[in-house]
Amino acid sequence: MLARLLRRIYIVQLLSGGLLGIYAAGRLGLDGATAWAAGLLCALLLPLLLQLTVIGVSMVQSRPKSAAALWWRAFGGEFSAVLRIFWFQLPWAGASTKVSCPATPQATQPWRVPVLLVHGYICNYRLWDKLARALHEAGHPVLAITLEPLFTSIDDYAPQIQQAVRQLQQASGATQVALVGHSMGGLVIRAWMRSRGSADVAKVITLGTPHQGTQMASWSPTTNAAQMAWHSAWLQALQASETAATRRLMHIALTRHDNIVYPQREQILPDTTVTEFRGIGHLEMCLNAQVIGHVLQKLH
Repeated sequence: MLARLLRRIYIVQLLSGGLLGIYAAGRLGLDGATAWAAGLLCALLLPLLLQLTVIGVSMVQSRPKSAAALWWRAFGGEFSAVLRIFWFQLPWAGASTKVSCPATPQATQPWRVPVLLVHGYICNYRLWDKLARALHEAGHPVLAITLEPLFTSIDDYAPQIQQAVRQLQQASGATQVALVGHSMGGLVIRAWMRSRGSADVAKVITLGTPHQGTQMASWSPTTNAAQMAWHSAWLQALQASETAATRRLMHIALTRHDNIVYPQREQILPDTTVTEFRGIGHLEMCLNAQVIGHVLQKLH
């Protein structure tokens, strides 16, 4: 669903940019090959400028008190991550996913803990391409899923998590799995544990998850975004339902330069382990080598 939607949006943007370029060339008295070249240039520039504007606004709104160099580092890294993820990964997701298992385990070198990867708001399983490959190479059976529909209550995703956990257990033979969630994906995992318990859970790692909500979500009309609003009633009820034992399974990773989930340093929970990164944007957490190393270290 999301993949088709993104492809259509980008086709519209490319066509709009091309038509604007050809129109501008005509107004300037250019024609022939020059006009077509202008149209091609504008077709490429319009989507890039739109992405740059959105990221720039979010980076300014969420800017923490920190060195300018770190802020610019996060800005550049997030722009690069958005282009890679939203142009070259998410639009080309297939209809279904399957468990990716390393070579057949041996008694001397068994598989590591299986890992379920849960994406966030307006994403799909292709968000995890880089991390899934790193986990596979490290010996973990991996399953990355797509949560659908895009706009519904976070609680509605719990059955999909349950099904994926069972699929991963059956494919790997393990009794417990680790779950890694980015952004809203971390809340989906917590909502699933509220409804199903934590008996099947070896560990939970969240990346850039709005555990206390984000001020950016205050404007969104969708149900799941409203649940992620700063200190929302849904988040407070979720936190009240959890025990200290459940939270001790959780490892929270946040970044001081998160441009989507802020206030950044408030995204913690009692009885959890917290790791803080700097100079890394929200989506970049799924691509950054330092963050991927952190996930591997926690799982090992």
